[in-house]
Amino acid sequence: MVNVQFSIIKMKVLVATQKPFAPVAVEGIKDIVIGAGHEFALIEKYEEKAELLAAVKDANALIIRSDKVDAEVMDAAPALKIVVRAGAGFDNVDCAAATERGIVVMNTPGQNSNAVAELVFGMLLFAVRNRFNGKAGTELKGKRLGLLAFGNVPQNVARIAKGFGMEISAYDAYCPAEVFTRENVKQVMSPAELFQTCDVVSLHIPSTPETRQSINAALIGSMPKGGILVNTARQDVINEPELIATMQERTDLRYLSDLQLAAHDEGLEKLGDRYFATPKKMGAQTAEANINAGLAAANQICGFFKDGCTRFQVNK
Repeated sequence: MVNVQFSIIKMKVLVATQKPFAPVAVEGIKDIVIGAGHEFALIEKYEEKAELLAAVKDANALIIRSDKVDAEVMDAAPALKIVVRAGAGFDNVDCAAATERGIVVMNTPGQNSNAVAELVFGMLLFAVRNRFNGKAGTELKGKRLGLLAFGNVPQNVARIAKGFGMEISAYDAYCPAEVFTRENVKQVMSPAELFQTCDVVSLHIPSTPETRQSINAALIGSMPKGGILVNTARQDVINEPELIATMQERTDLRYLSDLQLAAHDEGLEKLGDRYFATPKKMGAQTAEANINAGLAAANQICGFFKDGCTRFQVNK
């Protein structure tokens, strides 16, 4: 656990975003920070890392989105005590470097969950209705949906899936059995079982040494006929060469994502309409999620400086 000494003096909270928050979110963050007695600062749409390095030099707290915060950024900010990633994923922050420097890293879990869950179904409907090209498609009702992980986002996916009349299963080695019972979702005992028994598999695992490249030919190739793999998690959990090769052999499979493959052009060439990816990561790109995550980040920072609350700390 990172050890931090707290102070009642005014702290400088910097919002640093290459892709800005919505203006209403910025105003909300500013109101929370100033209302708690701290100083607010903002840098948006910066083009060079040097701009970020200059901006953080006297910051005590940092709110980011997908911005990279590595050891160099931390070393440029000797007064930095906390970094909050407004969103669920935090692989853009070097957590080990933060721990070494006594900096707390947090995310804002749950704030983007509904936005990501709705995107899953937007892409699914687009796919099963043949991209709305006028030809007959299929329905989601009665299809078997598998969720790989069962945190905030997949629980929202399950909620929506119930409205479509889907049969829902999930695998999560770290989720208590009572959560599956509470959500009325079937708990399966392995990723292999999930892929083998579900018509649609939706990925919600983080990028870790254990998960990177873990979605491979063995799993993908075991899906039932007409299977659809949806990825709104992280691009590097996919073993891309094996995905493309398996889908060339299994011409009934489809892959949908809000993360383009590194081999995007190859995917389009070899898989055609069975591969779809949004131009950029779109899961959390709603006005509501943008605002919710930003305000949550500001409240977490103020709580941290007020009473040392580290509820959403992700580094130890």
